[in-house]
Amino acid sequence: MTIDRMVGRAVLGAVFAVWLLLLGFDAFIALVQELDDLGRGSYTLGTAVHYVILTLPRRSYDLFGIAAVIGSLLGLGALASTAEITAMRAGGMSKARICVAVVAAIALVTAAVVVVGETLGPAGERRAQSVAAGAKSQNRIASGGGGVWAREGDVLINALSGRGTADKLELERVRIYEFTRAGQLKRISTAARATHDGMRWELRDVVRMRFLKDSVVSETLPLQHWASTLDPKLLNLGLVRERYLPVADLLSGIEYQRRNELQTQAFRSALWARLFFPLNVLMLVIAAVPFAFGALRTGGFGKRLLLGLLLVTGFFFGQRALVNVADVYAIDVRLAHALPSILVTLLAAWWFRRSV
Repeated sequence: MTIDRMVGRAVLGAVFAVWLLLLGFDAFIALVQELDDLGRGSYTLGTAVHYVILTLPRRSYDLFGIAAVIGSLLGLGALASTAEITAMRAGGMSKARICVAVVAAIALVTAAVVVVGETLGPAGERRAQSVAAGAKSQNRIASGGGGVWAREGDVLINALSGRGTADKLELERVRIYEFTRAGQLKRISTAARATHDGMRWELRDVVRMRFLKDSVVSETLPLQHWASTLDPKLLNLGLVRERYLPVADLLSGIEYQRRNELQTQAFRSALWARLFFPLNVLMLVIAAVPFAFGALRTGGFGKRLLLGLLLVTGFFFGQRALVNVADVYAIDVRLAHALPSILVTLLAAWWFRRSV
C-alpha cells in the first residue's frame, strides 16, 4: 500500500500539472478567438472572459484524457530517473503490479471527471452559450434548460435542440408563439424541424393552433415556408452541441428522434462517446505505461515520451475519423468507438511483453 500511494502521488501530481497547463492554454486560445466578436451587440471583454470561465468544466473534461497519458508518463519517468522503479522491481514488484497502481490512481480521478462531465460541464456550457448569445444578439436570443429562445417583434421562437454548419441551420422540436400588439396569444405553431438553407426557413410536420374568441382551430401541414428575418447565425450561437449534453439529455433526444422517424446518428454518436470515455482514458494509460518501463533499460525517456504522445494523438485522430465514417455511412457507432480501444489494448499487451 505504501508503494501504491507513492506511485499514485507521483503520477497524479504530474497529471494535475499537465492538466492545468493544457487547460490554461486552451482557455487562452478560446479567449483570443472570442476577441473577434468584441463590439458585436453588447459583447465586451468582460463577457468574453465570463464565457470562457463558464466553459472551463467542459474543457477540463475534454482535456483529461490527454493529461492522464502525458502525466502518467512523466510521473513514472520521474520515479525511473531516481531509480525508485528499479528498487521496486528489485524488491519483487512486477511491471503489472506497478501498472495496476497507476491505473487505480487514474481511475479515481476519471470517476470524478465523469461526474463533472455529467453535471458542471453541461450546465456551464449551457450557461456560457446563453451569456454569449444574449450579449451578441442584444438579448434577442437566450438559451437554457428549455433550449434556445429568440424574439422577433411579437413572435417568440423556441427550439429544444439543433445543429448548424457553415451554410445551413437545422432546429428540432420547434415552437413558435405569435402574439397580438396587446400581448394576447393568437397562434402557436409546432414543427418537428425548422431548416434554413441560407435563403429561407422551412418548417416540417407543422401543427398550427389559432386562438379565436370562442374556439381553437387546429391544422396540420407537412411543409410550411416561414417568413422570418431571424438571423440563423445568431440562433446558432445559442445551441448546445450534442457532444456537450449529459447522458440523460442524449437519451431523451434519441427517443424523440425515433418517435418522429428522424436521424438519431448524431445523438447516438455523442452518447457512446460519453459512455466510452472512462474506458478510453484507462486503455490509453495502460498503453502508455510500457513506454515508461522501456526507458528503464535504454535511458531514452524523451524518445519514449514522444512515442507515447504519438500514440495518444493517433488514437484520438483515428477514433474521430472512424466516428465520422460511421456517421456518414450509418455504421454502428459502438464499433467506431470500441475499435481504437481494442487496437490500443493489443498494442499495449505486445509492448508490455517485450519491455523489461
